[in-house]
This record gives sequence, structure tokens and C-alpha cells, in this order.
Amino acid sequence: MSDVRHVLVLPDRDAAEEAAEALRERFGLDEEPQLVRDALAGEDDAEDAQWLVVLHDAGERLDPAELDAFAGEWDGWREEP
Repeated sequence: MSDVRHVLVLPDRDAAEEAAEALRERFGLDEEPQLVRDALAGEDDAEDAQWLVVLHDAGERLDPAELDAFAGEWDGWREEP
């Protein structure tokens, strides 16, 4: 069994928090998604930062295309590894 990591990029903290909650419900995740602020170089304002939702997919159960569509519901996308 491998440990795959998926990263969803979302436009702001509110979207990331809502998406993390919805991910647990929709995909039945065993583990809490990790939220990470991704500030672009030179950005000081947290409001301008993108937020990452990091998922560990121990059994490779999650479909990357479904995750990309899911992130799109919050104007985000799934980062390719």
C-alpha cells in the first residue's frame, strides 16, 4: 500500500475550511485534511493568500478527477504531483 498525497489549492481560508469539512463528509476520510496558507512571494496580507488542503490517501482510494471537480466547487483546483 502506498501513501499518496493530494493537494487542493483554494482561493481563501473560508473556502479551505468549508472544503475540508465537505471532503470528510463526501469522501469518508479517515484522517483530517491539513490546511496550509500558501502566500505568494512578497505578500503580507493573509487575505491575499491561497490556501492548500492536503489529503493523505493511504490506499489510493480517492479519484484525482473527482478531487479536481470538488476543488472547482470552491473556485480551486487539484495540484498535479
